[in-house]
Amino acid sequence: MMANKLQGAIVSCHSRTRQLSIDEKGRAISAVLTTHQEPFKTKVPELTISHVPPPTPSIKNKDFIIPSTTSGKFGRFGGKFVPETLVASLTQLEAEFKNALRDHAFQAELAEALRDYAGRETPLYHAKRLSEYYKSVNNGKGPDIYLKREDLNHSGSHKMNNALAQAMIAKRMGCKSVVTATGSGQHGLATAAACAKLALDCTVFMADKDIHRQYSNVRLIKLLGAQVEAVDGGFTDAASEAFRYWVGDLENRYHLSGSAVGPHPCPTMVREFQSVIGKETRMQALEKWGGKPDVLVASVGTGSNALGLFHEFIADKDVRFVGVEAGGLGLESGKHSSTLTTGEVGAYHGAISYLLQDQDGQIIHPHSIAAGLVINSSQNSNSTIRTQFLFSKTLFVYLS
Repeated sequence: MMANKLQGAIVSCHSRTRQLSIDEKGRAISAVLTTHQEPFKTKVPELTISHVPPPTPSIKNKDFIIPSTTSGKFGRFGGKFVPETLVASLTQLEAEFKNALRDHAFQAELAEALRDYAGRETPLYHAKRLSEYYKSVNNGKGPDIYLKREDLNHSGSHKMNNALAQAMIAKRMGCKSVVTATGSGQHGLATAAACAKLALDCTVFMADKDIHRQYSNVRLIKLLGAQVEAVDGGFTDAASEAFRYWVGDLENRYHLSGSAVGPHPCPTMVREFQSVIGKETRMQALEKWGGKPDVLVASVGTGSNALGLFHEFIADKDVRFVGVEAGGLGLESGKHSSTLTTGEVGAYHGAISYLLQDQDGQIIHPHSIAAGLVINSSQNSNSTIRTQFLFSKTLFVYLS
């Protein structure tokens, strides 16, 4: 789904070098920029200032959109590759999801919950000092930078948008318990908060190392009444354990996916419920200056925040998308999480996606200082986001 509109670039962001690599996965552009700028006196992230033209889209239809099908396929990606025992449960979930989208009572309840419980709409903040800084180092030319403040949601991230909606669907289906996996703890915290609101039991699987690194989130999860299960390994291992736990009682448990990964309809549900971010952004831009953004920027990890911002603007050919993924120690080092930049197509956790693999097709674990990485994405950039823009009238930077 991240390839729905190939107008932007995937930016690999290195934590220990000034090298910036932009690669559209064999699509028409590959550039490496290196800059050496004097540090600014105040504490602001250092960006290179140069113009990168949008790559030529490789999709051959007129709108550069990869259509989704009833099977949840987006071109060659997505799908539902699961054991036969899970097909009926996923089919039931898809039917309930579609019914909820058509149910005015459900939509009204969700809108009320997002407003009164999550705290939407979130502000669109003009970062004036940051905008002035980049203009000052480029002879007065540069973007006006706006931040979509999803961090002001209840529980501190965009994850609440999807967690509330899916927890409501779980209750509609008669499930008594919700199970999920979390990396940095943001999704686990949002799920615990949603379950507390709806009186649902909640079990959160989390890698042991992430529990120690993100203990403040773990403490809040427990305070909300959820149970936290420690798992050896990383986020992928926690996700696998959560999946197994769900399969153990399909009738009473609901697996709440917080990422645009996994079998259909999970990625589509996440995209739909996170699209409120882009919808608000369009409305707020219209109110503030009577237009829309020139460029949308989001960290590309498991995809929920990027899809939430991008999806509303897919049909707008004059809006450019830029996704930033973790470059680790450099693409040549093999220690990175730049899956869209260097990954190969494969199937994992029930769907086809880009994966980091070795020559034998075995999954390679990503490298990043960020907590909660998954194998088929980079979940948040691992250091200061460095990217480049020039002559853009308006730039949105969305940070989850």
